[in-house]
Amino acid sequence: MISKIGRALTILALCLSIGFQWVALQSVAWATMLLANARSAPLCEAMAKTFDGGHPCSLCHVVAEGKKSEKKSEILPSLAKMDLICTARTPLCLPPWVPYEYAPWQGAIAERAHPPPAPPPRLLPG
Repeated sequence: MISKIGRALTILALCLSIGFQWVALQSVAWATMLLANARSAPLCEAMAKTFDGGHPCSLCHVVAEGKKSEKKSEILPSLAKMDLICTARTPLCLPPWVPYEYAPWQGAIAERAHPPPAPPPRLLPG
């Protein structure tokens, strides 16, 4: 039970870290806008009005402001980061290559110790 709760919390934390909450809220906003627009106009016009970007609802404004504030907070810490590990890569010196000749293999292919059974085994009915 605890592992399921831990797994759910981990998935929730990952979703929030990649900004999935804004995708979910925007989807809800579009769905409610589409339903509201479909009540007063045909479906094609309702879809065009919903997704054209010219008629945002209050939830669309909340999502836009949330994304904008999230981007601002991402910019500030990146400026404060300092690269503490700034070393030049040193070339790896390998010893010189020396060809090596293997001794020729003088063994024979192993032969069977016993000949195969004669006559060959048959499947038993059953």
